[in-house]
Amino acid sequence: MPVERLTIDHVGQQGDGVAFDGARNIYVPYTLGGEVVDTEASPGRPADRRDLVEVITPSPERISPFCDYFGTCGGCAIQHWQTDAYRNWKRQLVVDTLKQAGIPCEVGALVDAHGAGRRRATFHARQGSNQGAGELRVGFAAAGRHEIVPITHCPILDPAMDGAIAAANAIAELLRPVGKPLDIQISATDNGLDMDVRGSGPLETAMLTKLSALAKQHRLARLTRHGELVLLQAPPIVRVGRASVTLPPASFMQPTQAGEDTLAALVTERCKGVKRIADLFCGFGPFSLRLAEKFRVAAFDSDAGAVAALNDAVRATQGLKPLTAEARDLFRRPLMPPELREFDCAVFDPPRQGAEAQSRQLAASRLTHVVAVSCNPATFARDAKILLGGGFKLGEVTPVDQFRHTAHVELVARFGR
Repeated sequence: MPVERLTIDHVGQQGDGVAFDGARNIYVPYTLGGEVVDTEASPGRPADRRDLVEVITPSPERISPFCDYFGTCGGCAIQHWQTDAYRNWKRQLVVDTLKQAGIPCEVGALVDAHGAGRRRATFHARQGSNQGAGELRVGFAAAGRHEIVPITHCPILDPAMDGAIAAANAIAELLRPVGKPLDIQISATDNGLDMDVRGSGPLETAMLTKLSALAKQHRLARLTRHGELVLLQAPPIVRVGRASVTLPPASFMQPTQAGEDTLAALVTERCKGVKRIADLFCGFGPFSLRLAEKFRVAAFDSDAGAVAALNDAVRATQGLKPLTAEARDLFRRPLMPPELREFDCAVFDPPRQGAEAQSRQLAASRLTHVVAVSCNPATFARDAKILLGGGFKLGEVTPVDQFRHTAHVELVARFGR
């Protein structure tokens, strides 16, 4: 492919440098505004994407990345930018998204919530001809490609994840997935690593026995396959405020401990002055259990396993105000205005697709306080417009950087009327 020289104008919303080519934008990863770079197109890639060949004129804000895999592994988009410039850009992602949606509001300073690093990760494993003759690769997906980049270390992982990569490699070596990737999700808990394996297909008893022995060798707290128990050596427990929660298999939790603590503190602060809270999309209770130290709480989530874990934690924890948890699909069965009458505040923290159906019912209710948490500013903006149309006013939005070195940003906001 011929080399094309481009001048990068700015860093875009996905972390790629953006150059202008007539009427269209050209996206070049690992570049910064003002840089002159040599690029090339790759077969099979979109016409507006280029691969970086060489930085001819570097930005004065460029720094050396700290990870050997940066530029190959697709986990991090930005390690090559000075901290202050990076932080300004990440906050601006929220500012620009809300402005484009026509939502006037104040956006506060970016809160760093990386802490000790990621306490959960999903490793991919594959063996097959498209990965080399008989070669087994265990690691993360390559940037913009379907290949797997094998890794031996990851500097953004929490030290509590020590041993995770070795355990993932051992499991993959035993199962030897051909063609379809094997997904190995590992979470750090107070009692050790919790692993769930997906993509293996049905396994014979002899293989399950070998898996169990391997889990013991790597001192896993628990090993499950598609959520079904293979070995339990210790309950995978995490602390949430004064409570202890036994994680359901493959359960979602905030990727960093600092992220969970930060989001929960921001939510609790914005609930001042209320008495009874509906915690919507509650998961296993990272907000509910902390809120119940001060408020009466009713929690709802579609994940029955997470709700059961929350209820178990409530029964085992002293000193909480009344807290109930119910399994309910809030996308199909959102809480309706008559049900919301018993609350004076709702907290919602939906998945990336947002909470459009629930937001419409919140807007139609008599609630005077709503606290929103979002990992997607675009769907937050859509849901916010619904609430604003229902007479709510939006207070300051606080952006939170839990996914450092990526384009992902979270936020917390309070609506009142």
